[in-house]
Amino acid sequence: MQIILYIHILSATAWIGGSLLLFALGILLRDRCAQKQTYEHLGPIYGYFETFWLLSLWASGTYLYLYHGFNDVFRFSYNSDLSHMMHDKIYMVILLTLFTFIHLYIAFKTHTCSRTKLQHLLSRGSSLAIFVLNLIVLWYAIGVRSAL
Repeated sequence: MQIILYIHILSATAWIGGSLLLFALGILLRDRCAQKQTYEHLGPIYGYFETFWLLSLWASGTYLYLYHGFNDVFRFSYNSDLSHMMHDKIYMVILLTLFTFIHLYIAFKTHTCSRTKLQHLLSRGSSLAIFVLNLIVLWYAIGVRSAL
């Protein structure tokens, strides 16, 4: 079981760290040409890298969910703090995954092409949502782990 927890923490570190790096690059690279070149070269590699870690998070998280018997926690202690934290974390992870799919779809569809205003808005908005949700999910993960 410890190896699964290790994989889950490693996956979260890679996932959150990678998204923080690209989010920071989006803010700190003021030169549009440099920003475009950076994302053009780094974007596809990052997309595959992050997809791997997100799938690893889902797999290890599902295993840990089942191992710790959260189905029973939800069934028998629905009003407990642990149950509420876990429900909230699951909802945030679902939203995070949805925004990730939106962002990846637009990124791969428009790679080396210009984006429409809507695509640009959805890409930036989903990127911001991913950034914020990462921090929220991390907060809930700490709470759940403390409650265990």
